[in-house]
Amino acid sequence: MKLFDEENAIDWVDRLSDRDYVMIDDAISEQLFTSLRKFFLDKLDQEDFNLAGIGPLTNNQIVPTIRKDHIHWISRGEADCIDQVLSVFDQIISILNRYCFLSIKDSEFHLAHYPSGAYYQRHIDQFKDRGNRLISVILYLNEDWQPGNGGELKIYGEGDPHVISPIGKRLVLFKSDKVAHEVLTTQVSRYSLTGWLLNKPKGVGYLLS
Repeated sequence: MKLFDEENAIDWVDRLSDRDYVMIDDAISEQLFTSLRKFFLDKLDQEDFNLAGIGPLTNNQIVPTIRKDHIHWISRGEADCIDQVLSVFDQIISILNRYCFLSIKDSEFHLAHYPSGAYYQRHIDQFKDRGNRLISVILYLNEDWQPGNGGELKIYGEGDPHVISPIGKRLVLFKSDKVAHEVLTTQVSRYSLTGWLLNKPKGVGYLLS
């Protein structure tokens, strides 16, 4: 996979280091993309998603005025396609640890469904007093996304915000404690696999924000 070729890896790591985020198209194979979408849609049919909250596990609150997405936490062994995509992220972790000296020790991921009309207001993925997230990860699982469908990721930093369309197989990585971002209101169902690369085991300082 080109994502892990030495030259390509150095390129996207440099962009992540310089800008605090990086966007990578065609990050997974078409076969894995198709399998993940089927798994996602099956979970939707089985009503295995829950309305997402904000705040740490001990004080997690449902606040629809801030976010209206639904999530399903995933784990190894749940399905072949989940094991395959987590193996991809294992390789990404290895590259980041090697080139960025991040000491990533664990990860956590969920499927995220934004039904029509859903959004997530501007926020960062880290708390100042409690948190172990280093890098936020979004892998989009949408087919035939069109301008006007909404659901874009809006990243804030120096200068004008950068808007990223949620195109299938597109991967976005950004620094959890630095990059303010929001999900713009979507007009159609929006699918993604979202997660965090952690500097401590996920049982320590576990967050749901």
